Amino acid sequence: MAQPLPSPAPAYVYSDELLKFDYGPTHPLRIWRLGLVNQLIELCGLTLPAVPITPATLDQMCIFHDRRYLETLAEMSRSEGGDHQLAYGLGAEDNPVFPGLYDWSALLTGGTLGATRLVVEDGHPVAFNIAGGMHHAMAGRASGFCYVNDAVVAIKGLLAKGLRVAYIDVDAHHGDGVQWAFYDSDQVLTISLHQHPATLFPGTGSVEEMGRGAGRGFAVNLPLWPDTDDDIYTQCFEEVVPPVIEAFEPDYIVSQLGVDTFLSDPLANLNLTTKGFGRCLKLISQMAMGRWIALGGGGYHVVNVARGWTLAWAVMRGLEDDLPRELPWDWCEHLNLPLDERWLLDPKEKIRGRMWNRAQRDAEDIVAYLKKNLFPLIGARG
Repeated sequence: MAQPLPSPAPAYVYSDELLKFDYGPTHPLRIWRLGLVNQLIELCGLTLPAVPITPATLDQMCIFHDRRYLETLAEMSRSEGGDHQLAYGLGAEDNPVFPGLYDWSALLTGGTLGATRLVVEDGHPVAFNIAGGMHHAMAGRASGFCYVNDAVVAIKGLLAKGLRVAYIDVDAHHGDGVQWAFYDSDQVLTISLHQHPATLFPGTGSVEEMGRGAGRGFAVNLPLWPDTDDDIYTQCFEEVVPPVIEAFEPDYIVSQLGVDTFLSDPLANLNLTTKGFGRCLKLISQMAMGRWIALGGGGYHVVNVARGWTLAWAVMRGLEDDLPRELPWDWCEHLNLPLDERWLLDPKEKIRGRMWNRAQRDAEDIVAYLKKNLFPLIGARG
């Protein structure tokens, strides 16, 4: 009797070409963090052959973005600046014009389109593009370090095939660009857990933002106060995300796995550790059931980025229990890390900041609000 063919392995989408670009010496988004992720994955014995990236074409990105905006990106990228097109969000401190800007955006977007094909067409259970997750970019404007919204480009392609998509965003910043792209649609469920908009860019993502028209009930927001820790975060995730995913019944899940939620990130004020992040990853994996397109996202403490996405890749491969608790010694020495920052998996200790009590109370209120007002709109139970 013939043996069944082995299932395709999880796919890791990466290219060293990504490391050729640079936002500038003072910008908080350091593209070279991707190289650290790649190194740590290899040092932890998790390496699979990386799937190369084909840059997205102008026409592919125009499924969402305005053509003139993309042409302006290309023009300014070639000229290394010129007139700062502030109408397009370019040239501001957050969204600098740098050499190769358009090529960087096309390359990371191509990585997300490639990850989508690997899952949808080739049957891989999950594909991870660590360079993706640029969730703030709008159709005709750069925003929040993001120039091309690779998640929206990929999701629009799936919609064109008649597929329903759930988007789960665990970045500290609200996934505004993705939410607004599908705010009127009942074919995309957007879920964002993020730091409260009163305390962090982009200032959107209140619990009352639930969609519009046919999309009413299909935008889910959990704004969390500073000092939210693993316990608060995972309770919110567990009580809201699985029920709405079950009710929606997506064909595919796209996730943005920003790790600026981690304690010590310089741009945000949440207190997650690898324990809470890992718990959410496992739940996403279970809900996706082999239909998971995973993207990177925010993260401005470069070692946290390497730790978080190495853990994510281990979960995708089912090898999280094999990870060492400590980071490799030589790697730490090369980065000159202090002894108390050499953990791959965070120590099991609770850190409760001064706003923890408020964070807990408000999180309970948010979950109750969603169960009362949003769950009935989409038939979720809870």
